[in-house]
Amino acid sequence: MQLTQKIKIEPTEEQEEVLTSLSEVCRLLYNFSLKERIEDWKKNKNKPKEDRNYITYTEQQNKLPKLKEEYPRYNWVYSKVLQMTLKKLDANYKSFFSLWKEGNEKANPPRFKGSNYLTTLCYNQSGFEIKNGEIKFSHNHPDKIELSFDIPSKFDLEDKNVKQVEIFRDEFKGEYYISVTYKEETPEYKDNGLYQAFDLGITKHTGVNMDGKFVEFKNPRPDKYWQSKIEEVQSKRDHCKKGSNRWKRYNKKLKKMKRKCANQMKDWQHKTSRKIVENTKANTIVVGDLNTKDMAQNNKYAEGLNRSLQNTGTIGRFVRFLTYKAKLVGKKVIEINEANTTKRCCVCGKKQEIPLHERTYKCDCGNEIDRDRNSAVNIMYRFLSQERSVDEQSSFMEGFLRQTAEHKMRVSPIRSWEDSQEAPSSPKVR
Repeated sequence: MQLTQKIKIEPTEEQEEVLTSLSEVCRLLYNFSLKERIEDWKKNKNKPKEDRNYITYTEQQNKLPKLKEEYPRYNWVYSKVLQMTLKKLDANYKSFFSLWKEGNEKANPPRFKGSNYLTTLCYNQSGFEIKNGEIKFSHNHPDKIELSFDIPSKFDLEDKNVKQVEIFRDEFKGEYYISVTYKEETPEYKDNGLYQAFDLGITKHTGVNMDGKFVEFKNPRPDKYWQSKIEEVQSKRDHCKKGSNRWKRYNKKLKKMKRKCANQMKDWQHKTSRKIVENTKANTIVVGDLNTKDMAQNNKYAEGLNRSLQNTGTIGRFVRFLTYKAKLVGKKVIEINEANTTKRCCVCGKKQEIPLHERTYKCDCGNEIDRDRNSAVNIMYRFLSQERSVDEQSSFMEGFLRQTAEHKMRVSPIRSWEDSQEAPSSPKVR
């Protein structure tokens, strides 16, 4: 699998000038190529579908040698960096078209980069050398300043199979970083017959194992702590004339608070995902496949939910953290469709509507359980019903009923998803 390390570097004033010059060349190439694509689209959009012939990444890349002859400045930049600039534009367009085809009308096409924007310099496969605790980048800038930076000893990259290195700047802090992508060998996954399913929520993540035992990881919700403070500063900023010294001061403070909130959320997600992986004997971790956009837009109880979904750093990012940490130790994360897992009783299978403010699920069969635990059990049962034997389903439900003190009546531990006329989609292996 591929991993990425973010490393802070401290360029000298001369090196910073060279980086700015190289970035400016890449910015111009990006903008001119984007303009070419826009004009090409305007020329083709009214033609019949079969006659349309839009410009491609390959065609723009093949023009680079001629462009270097006409404008010698483009020779300053290492050839792979120019190619990756065009590749990034092509990827941005593909992402836009993908969202548009999915029906997202709010998706925006790529935009021009302003003069203050420092374009990321991407060295793919070549153009860099890691040796003796430092990294050196190739370029042909007339100043002949060497772009060589020290790498802290804790980052052992010399023995790594490095695939790509990027140089970029944090626009808020004004600090420079390199992002090193390398290939890491991981242990082979082995199914040990133990599974743990999680219902990923906004306030907490609730898990259940094959013995029916629950575990909960509560979210400290730094976004709630910062919300009132951010709104207060934002209100003061909006009452100032835009661009004034007072406005700039509040705007800087606002960005700092938002960044701190985001960093705290990201830190919690990293630590929690590591705890889950390290503290479970299960080699297979099952989570619900959530679409937070649909949750916010299509849920009739979603008033006030949008901010929580966006401010918590997105559940999707947590799943990515969980996935790569699991792979590093030979485990696997599987995503399954979790539609109706909150609405359906985990014991009898009866479905009922339950608003967000009700945190306890109550059913006519006598089942009374925390709604997140109910969902976690349903996710586990749905996974077992698709991928495992009836004996394993029965064993899990019996363990769950034995561990749950709320169940005071004897009920059948086996039920069928076919009886509910549902056809869950195939699990998604991460």
